[in-house]
Amino acid sequence: MIRLTLPYPISANRYWRNVTIPGRTMLVPTREAKEYKEQVGWLCKAAGIKAPIAGRVAITIRLYPARPQDWAKRQRTQGQTWDDTVRCIDLDNANKVLLDSLKGVAIEDDRWVRRLHCDRMEPDEKGARVEMTIEALAVPVAVDLFAGVA
Repeated sequence: MIRLTLPYPISANRYWRNVTIPGRTMLVPTREAKEYKEQVGWLCKAAGIKAPIAGRVAITIRLYPARPQDWAKRQRTQGQTWDDTVRCIDLDNANKVLLDSLKGVAIEDDRWVRRLHCDRMEPDEKGARVEMTIEALAVPVAVDLFAGVA
């Protein structure tokens, strides 16, 4: 199992841009997206990842938004739901950016993700970040229940 702490992801809206080549328009990653992916690559290398996990994987993502300066006031006035008002990237957008960033570095491709669990966490003193685990999944072995039965 791989455990990673990554920087807070950029928005999917800032991850892609349209490029028009005569007669054709396509989406390409922005410079900011390339920089984020490079940073994730270096952090994966620092975590000891030498090659991407081959095949099926399960990924757990815990997204921690930045804690605002007035968090204590929000907590007093709004109670347990104070963090609902904190600015945070949508989980689905975060997933796309994170999985694209891990492609070819920690996992072969996001098509191999068989289980994805995501949580938006309460902001804390450690700052905006993503904590994740990546686990290789065994391929189920088919058993012939009638083998050897006459």
